[in-house]
Order: sequence, then C-alpha cells, then structure tokens
Amino acid sequence: MKQEWLKKIRLNKGLTQEVVAKRAGMQRPHYTMIETGQRNASVPVAKSIAKVLGFDWTIFFEEKCNEMKHKYVV
Repeated sequence: MKQEWLKKIRLNKGLTQEVVAKRAGMQRPHYTMIETGQRNASVPVAKSIAKVLGFDWTIFFEEKCNEMKHKYVV
C-alpha cells in the first residue's frame, strides 16, 4: 500500500526524497520504496524517517494494524 500520508508530510516540509533519505541515513531508492509501499519500514528505519520529518514513528505500524483489522471484520 502506498504511503500517501508519508509523501504528504515530506512535501509539506518542502523536502525531496533524496534529502529525507540522506538525513535518515539511508539510500534514496530504499526511502522511495518505503514511500511507494514497495517495502515496509523496519522499526529503526521508521524511527529515523519520523525524526527527520517530525512525526511519531508508530504511525507506520498503526496504519498496517488498522488495515488488518478492517480486512478481517465481517
């Protein structure tokens, strides 16, 4: 699933994927894959990205948990 919220936060801060990736200590392709939903962020990576962009890192995992809850609700 695409991380539209992540892209919106990044754009609201006026940052490029390259800048976020560099500040978070990763390569741009890795960050891009997380933002486009091709890869999930690990806890350390989520914390690094959240620190750069100024939000609570647990959002990465809350979204996934909410999707799983909705998927199995009858």
